[in-house]
Amino acid sequence: MALFEMKWLRRFVRRHTNPIPEHRADLWKRRLSIGYAILAWQAFGLVCYMVFTGRNDWAKHYGYKSEEDLALSPAQQFAKHIRVEGSGKIIRLSGFSKVEEVPFDSNTVERVKD
Repeated sequence: MALFEMKWLRRFVRRHTNPIPEHRADLWKRRLSIGYAILAWQAFGLVCYMVFTGRNDWAKHYGYKSEEDLALSPAQQFAKHIRVEGSGKIIRLSGFSKVEEVPFDSNTVERVKD
């Protein structure tokens, strides 16, 4: 039995509703798909606008990131966010080749060299 199978919900809905004619269901499926396409296009436009105006890092723009967080590489920020304990390695790749390997210690976080 699948974890998210809710046969009881399907039985409840089918017991308490009337069947929809196929042509009406198809009409509403087309209407909803057009609405979804318009909504997705608007969301894409909003993202492009935010990147174009320089607000693509919204946490930095609205002051939610400290200067300490801005000085870290994205890998170090993520390791700090998920609270990695101990030490490890951050490996930077370009294509299929290894470019850099930086040791990471959660107690002493290294700064990014620009």
